[in-house]
Amino acid sequence: MYYRLKDNIALRKWRYVDRAIYVKGIDHALSVSPKDFELLLQCDAQHDITPNPRLATLLAQNYIEECQKGDKVNEWSLLHEYDNYYFPKMNLMITGKCNLNCLHCFNAKDNAPLNTELSYEDVLNILDQAKEIGVHAFTLTGGEPLVHHRFLDIVKAIYERDMYVFELNTNGLLINQAMLDEFKKIGCNPLIKISFDGVGYHNWIRQHPKAEEMTLKAIELCIKNGFRVKAQVQVNRKNVDVMMKTAQLLNDMGVVEMRIIRTTEAPRWEKNSPQSSLTIEEYYSRMLEFSNEYIHSGMKMNVDIWQFVRLFPRQQMYNLVPIACNKDEFNIRIPMCKGNRGMIAVSSHGEVVPCLQMSGYFLEKGISLGNLFKTPLKELVKDSPYLNLAMAPLFKQIVENDKCGNCKYYKACTGGCPALGLLYSANSDFYHEDITKCIFFENGWYHKVVDLLKDWQLENPLDID
Repeated sequence: MYYRLKDNIALRKWRYVDRAIYVKGIDHALSVSPKDFELLLQCDAQHDITPNPRLATLLAQNYIEECQKGDKVNEWSLLHEYDNYYFPKMNLMITGKCNLNCLHCFNAKDNAPLNTELSYEDVLNILDQAKEIGVHAFTLTGGEPLVHHRFLDIVKAIYERDMYVFELNTNGLLINQAMLDEFKKIGCNPLIKISFDGVGYHNWIRQHPKAEEMTLKAIELCIKNGFRVKAQVQVNRKNVDVMMKTAQLLNDMGVVEMRIIRTTEAPRWEKNSPQSSLTIEEYYSRMLEFSNEYIHSGMKMNVDIWQFVRLFPRQQMYNLVPIACNKDEFNIRIPMCKGNRGMIAVSSHGEVVPCLQMSGYFLEKGISLGNLFKTPLKELVKDSPYLNLAMAPLFKQIVENDKCGNCKYYKACTGGCPALGLLYSANSDFYHEDITKCIFFENGWYHKVVDLLKDWQLENPLDID
């Protein structure tokens, strides 16, 4: 009998990744056993394969289907081998321009030096380079990505290259029915992440008199059309008291997840609203209060509280963000940041950075780790300053940072977020500890959260020798 790979399945190999498959709609590659991979290679409509239990398992997993000899196999599905390191995703800032003057954001429209934009031709160049190294999925971001006059053409170009958009970051003001209809035609169904900064405060933070009204209409329109929406909410001393009211509104609208993000002490924010950032201790305290009220509210929307806790009410489960690793997984060779390791970030200048949260910092400091218009991406993911940071292992931080090297919590937090470590470093030290994690563990916040959620299941308990 003859079998073929399904059109949504692709076989892949990278340096140090010998057997993997891409599944359309899943943003990373899945590993398979050597025997399964060899069998999948034979599912090319050319090999006569005797039915067997392993084949039956692959059929049940919807990786393959029965066919006639010589039936066409999708070219994308065939084995592609890459001699570079594995990077399945790209976070692409197609523009630094924005249609809002948000008080906290370095990409606000009046911040002229940052308002660069990739031309359509530049974007196509980047997409081709991404395909050449085996990138599968994209987050499109800005600035405000929808202000790019070729935005929909860019989305189409991604799908024409057998890649897809798994996330879209937007303020929502330019979302309309025509755009969503075009998404449906293309087959684009991303998680749409829309910024909404609290009932009664969104207009102020976004510096637009109708931002709240327009954003809520955009959220409603997306959900009505069957798109998943994640609301991204800045929290600070000004708006922290309306977080529950905001959560109730978003839950009732059908938002799948609310992400609460502490507004950090960026220069622009400090200038526009001085002393408005919650200290780390204040933030943890207020978010613990919010969590207590939320878990007793009956709401079912997932909540991701930045650098603190993720709540999954339907399952009555939670995950502690500061715990990045358990004892059995810990290895000094694993990357400091799994996000950096799995997603290339490209700014609207063509600069490659470990994550876009660092892009403003690198721009301000005049630091370049590589530029796609000067050095091909294929070279940058083989050997480059960018690669050295993106793949920086834990042992490098332990060697460079005595505090982390001597900390009993290091195996759990693995130093925390490198971007935050860099932010809190006085001398551009990439290996600096993330002090938010130090405070979380050293000041007892782990136990406070666990005590609060004692009736819920913790996915990643603290595991210290």
